[in-house]
Amino acid sequence: MHPMLNIAVRAARSAGDIIDRNRHRITDLTIESKQRNDYVSDVDRQAEASIINTLTRAYPDHAILAEESGDQGQGESDYRWIIDPLDGTTNFLHGIPHFAVSIALEHQGKLLLGLVYNPVTEELFVAERGNGAFLNNRRIRVTKRRGLEGALLATGIPFNQDRNFKRFIDTTSAFYGPISGVRRFGSAALDLAYVACGRFDGYWEYGLKPWDVAAGALLVREAGGVVIDTDGSDSYLKTGNVIAANPKLTHQMLQTIKQATD
Repeated sequence: MHPMLNIAVRAARSAGDIIDRNRHRITDLTIESKQRNDYVSDVDRQAEASIINTLTRAYPDHAILAEESGDQGQGESDYRWIIDPLDGTTNFLHGIPHFAVSIALEHQGKLLLGLVYNPVTEELFVAERGNGAFLNNRRIRVTKRRGLEGALLATGIPFNQDRNFKRFIDTTSAFYGPISGVRRFGSAALDLAYVACGRFDGYWEYGLKPWDVAAGALLVREAGGVVIDTDGSDSYLKTGNVIAANPKLTHQMLQTIKQATD
């Protein structure tokens, strides 16, 4: 395992311990609303601080982009860590055991390392560019499904009434028929990890942030899949609009989405 990935795993497990210790005491937590239907708790902040502390002790010159604390050292290093300390905060606050720590590392703008860790199930998904993707040390691959017929897809429902909600309705309606179903579990990082290990055939969503997507995207790519923007480009980290699946299914999903939203 890459030495930097070892440090990231250590950081994720430490944050996971903080999250797990607090998941049965939700009523005691301080919870704030960042915007409508978007929440943050003191557990998010504690977990993020723990991750940043672990990473900066090992790599003090690296830049960081974190969900709660923003940019640190931006433009000063070839390396940038992208951190979501608790992806699925709403699930966590409702006692639903489906959330994850997500950590990725970019080198000169390209994803180098990624991990997604669910502290409840203790499932650790890791990927290193060029060296494959793994779940608890077992190599994983995306499914071989060749088209939409019978596919199980995952998505996220926009929680604000903006233009993404209409696109979500239009694309979901377009997929229904050939597919076997759509799942909405509330954690983009885990949705992408589940595509990487073959639990979902494909995934699409609008309006995500880099920390939602970065680690999971590398997992999918290193598991033999493709991750693209919903316009077919490679700009998903900037736009937050994502399609992920094996190459053949990605193409069919892209065509269906374009037809539904043009």
